[in-house]
Parts: sequence; structure tokens; C-alpha cells
Amino acid sequence: MGAAAQTSTGRLTAGQRRQQLFKVALELFARRGYRATTMDDIAEAAGVTKPLVYQHFSSKRALYLELVDSIAQELLIAIRGAVMRADGPRQQVEMGFAAYFRLVISREAEFRLLYGRDHADDNELGRALRTVEDAIAEAIDPLIDAGLDDNHRRLLAYAVVGMAEGASRRFIAQRPTGESAVEQEAERLAQRMADLAWAGLRSVHAD
Repeated sequence: MGAAAQTSTGRLTAGQRRQQLFKVALELFARRGYRATTMDDIAEAAGVTKPLVYQHFSSKRALYLELVDSIAQELLIAIRGAVMRADGPRQQVEMGFAAYFRLVISREAEFRLLYGRDHADDNELGRALRTVEDAIAEAIDPLIDAGLDDNHRRLLAYAVVGMAEGASRRFIAQRPTGESAVEQEAERLAQRMADLAWAGLRSVHAD
């Protein structure tokens, strides 16, 4: 029997249990926030004991930081893949936004976790969330080709990231009902944001 399979008693393997705890913690963090969620809550929701949770994650902080890193990597893979399939600069911008917003739709819990602000005074957690913004800005930076110096180009990349985050917050708060409606709205949102970003980027010039 392979490592990913369940045992004959129906118990989860170590890898399966870790993924279960990962999913449960994500949902709780997204719904309640970091501060209000405890390792006891995670254990209870997963139907296991707290010592078992600690077998997989050394602390709530370590679990949260791993979740943030996982979300960042998934975002980067999606955005970079979309950009590589685009035919030109304008399409790169729109397809990058589309990849981002599709993840907002399909993985709403992750984005609620990222956009949580109940730990703003925690430097380590805040720094972890900023690494997500840094990673996305780094992916956008090469798309801004207007003869700009590095600092100017990177500033604009962060501005685009801020636009996407603000639009995502609004979208989640006003999320339409019905899966097809959500998908259509996400595509429309991506097009509108790309129009705005592209119009702005086209007018940019070196100092």
C-alpha cells in the first residue's frame, strides 16, 4: 500500500493528516482571524487531540506562516503561467489579473486569511504577509517596460498589486450568488482592472 493511501483501519497517514489540519486551520483563520483561533480550536475542528496537531506543526505561528507561504507560491505559479501564455504586453496584464481573480473566487478562504488585519502589530506575521505582496510585485516588475529605472518600475509594480488587492476586497464583500455569475464577474473585473492598469502604464515615462 502506497504512502498516500489510508490504512486498513481507515486512519489517515501522516501526509493526509497534515493536509487535513492545513485545510481546517485555513478555514478557521480565514473565518475567525489569527488571534481568535487557537490550536485547541484546530484540534477540535479536525477531530483530533492537540498533541497530534503539535506533531505536525510546532506552533500556531508556524502553521500560519506556512499557510501564507503556500498561498504566495500558488499565486505566483498562476500569475506567471498566465503571463507566459499571453501574446503581448496588454494581454499579459489582463491575463495576469484574470489568474489572480480566478484564485480569489475559487480559494476565497485563502484571500480572507491574507487580507486579515487582526495581527497588524505583530512584526513577524506582518512581514510574512508582505512577502506575498513582494513576490507578486516581483512577478509584475518585468512587465513594466518603459525605460524606467529599477526603483520607479518597482514602485509601479507595487501600485498594481495594491489595485488588485483593493478590488479583491470589494469583490469578496459584494460577491454575487451563483457559481457562473461569480466566474463571469471575475472575468469582467480582470478586464476592467487591466484597462485601468494598462492605460496608466502606457502614460508612464522616465523622469
